[in-house]
Amino acid sequence: MQKITTFLWFDDQAEEAMNFYASIFKNSKVTHVTRGPNGAVFWVSADIAGQTFYALNGGPKFKFTEAISLFVTCEDQTEVDDLWSKLAADGGSESMCGWLKDKYGLSWQIIPKALSEYLAKDSSGKVMQAMLGMKKIDISGLKKALES
Repeated sequence: MQKITTFLWFDDQAEEAMNFYASIFKNSKVTHVTRGPNGAVFWVSADIAGQTFYALNGGPKFKFTEAISLFVTCEDQTEVDDLWSKLAADGGSESMCGWLKDKYGLSWQIIPKALSEYLAKDSSGKVMQAMLGMKKIDISGLKKALES
């Protein structure tokens, strides 16, 4: 059993959001939908990429901020590109340094594992400077900065 579970508060899109996330990440699925007395969805659980998530339809009182984000480590540029395009679609917004907000306002960091490897090898700060100028992280740009 997972000791700490991410719990997300939505206005009224919990089931839609969990289905959206499950459609993006491999080996993911909505596992349970609980309805309230009026038949409307109250909360949803899902396994997303091996992690359990809960989502609540709690109403408009609270909104997501960049103070919390979901950090996704990607194997390669293909995975970065795929997740970036899917999560930023339909009203999402791109930010800087691998950050984006999805159409529900949830912040994500889509980060290739190469970033930490290159940063560890770079004593000049060129990789960091290259990353700071990017929205979606481009591994070839990071590599070029490391080798310059």
